[in-house]
Amino acid sequence: MVSPEDFLQQAIGAKLPVEKISIVKGREDRHWHRAEILSLRNEHAGLDKVQFYVHYEGFNKRLDEWVPLERLNISQAEFAKVGKKQTANKLSGAAGPPTTPSGGPAAKVEGSGSGAAVGVPLSATVPQKRKRHDRERTPSHNQLQAEEHRVKQEADKDADGDVVMGDASASQDTDDTFSKEKELEKLRVHGSMTQCVTEIARLKNIDKIVMGKHEIETWYFSPYPEEFTQLPRIWICEFCLEYMGSQRQFERHRTKCTLRHPPGNEIYRDEKARISFYEIDGRKQRRYCRNLCLLSKLFLDHKTLYYDVEPFLFYIMTSCDETGHHVLGYFSKEKQSNEDYNVACILTLPQYQRMGYGKLLIQFSYELSKIEKKTGSPEKPLSDLGLLSYRSYWADTILEKLYQYRGEITIQELSDETSITCDDIMHTLQALDLIKYYKGQFVMCLSKGNIQHHEKNVAKNKTRIDPDKLDWVPPKFTQAQLRYGY
Repeated sequence: MVSPEDFLQQAIGAKLPVEKISIVKGREDRHWHRAEILSLRNEHAGLDKVQFYVHYEGFNKRLDEWVPLERLNISQAEFAKVGKKQTANKLSGAAGPPTTPSGGPAAKVEGSGSGAAVGVPLSATVPQKRKRHDRERTPSHNQLQAEEHRVKQEADKDADGDVVMGDASASQDTDDTFSKEKELEKLRVHGSMTQCVTEIARLKNIDKIVMGKHEIETWYFSPYPEEFTQLPRIWICEFCLEYMGSQRQFERHRTKCTLRHPPGNEIYRDEKARISFYEIDGRKQRRYCRNLCLLSKLFLDHKTLYYDVEPFLFYIMTSCDETGHHVLGYFSKEKQSNEDYNVACILTLPQYQRMGYGKLLIQFSYELSKIEKKTGSPEKPLSDLGLLSYRSYWADTILEKLYQYRGEITIQELSDETSITCDDIMHTLQALDLIKYYKGQFVMCLSKGNIQHHEKNVAKNKTRIDPDKLDWVPPKFTQAQLRYGY
């Protein structure tokens, strides 16, 4: 059996059982789970103070944590082979976008009551042609469904769909060097808010943040200044999003901070639900938007910050009370998207998850697309929770339209009414296994379960976006304003 002292010398890269502590319904649950040690700290302060940064196999990186030696079963440790590079910065590439078939021109709704059928032509299931490099990194539909099933088992989620979605297309380049200039160049070409996979691999550097009355455990690395990474927690002003290293500093800041809502135009207000949306131009409010990106990076794995926020518009959802407008979540979108994406990055803050705000963010993004008279889709690949949230929204929206509709309707007409792309509609129908082959044609069967699911959602009487309360005109930008560094 290896001694603790010898174990420290070869700990990085070792795989062994680790006691994982979870809080389930207010009770502490302990069990042993296999994990890999990525880093260690305080190794020179003695065995009682040394801590190991572990990644649990089969779990998302947001569950990575620092654990003491007493929670490791070093007797069953499997050490990395000699010569294997032991590094905490292990690259983890992002998954490619899912293959989604193009929407067909004709589909018809027949019948009513407990079941209905929508005819779908055979050509509707033929995938669009994709570039060769896109096809090579695109998972199959079965792989995507298997991953979704795994995520559903891992995350005990309700039907409200809380969005935690990283920026979409992370670069597959594994170059260890990166810079702001490279990020800007990639941004010009792709428009994505995620490019650098080297950034993804970093260890979580901030343990906790304090926002308002909430103390929140973080999930991922965020490039806050180095002096903040040695603190047990940092304080963030929930109005201006400035960050402080001590409560005293935070209290001094609060006496001087006059901001009580996001520094942008209020484009939506629901007095009954006390929900508002603010539109912020990244060029006009650089500091606020950069602070927002730093904050969101704590909860998004695939997001980098080595470029300016100028190419993006930010839509902040807030809840209003007597003290001001508190940020619930946000999404960003490109000022000009060549791929017609209506969301680049989207997040519901953890302290407000499982309250239905994720669905509101998604619905609001599609309401903007309706005003623009465009169809839109989020940048892909989505995160695990983002995939579940969007599929839930797409399924609810499509079922609602088909449940209420009588007569014939095409996939294109359904897309025009919802602003959901034909690809996403067809992908949702396939994911729900609603498309069947019947009497020589493809039809979509709404089963009793689909009807009951829709009626159950309607009975919940959830808060929804009211288009009549949206006061917004799509902003227009000149070519000079769209240039970087303008």
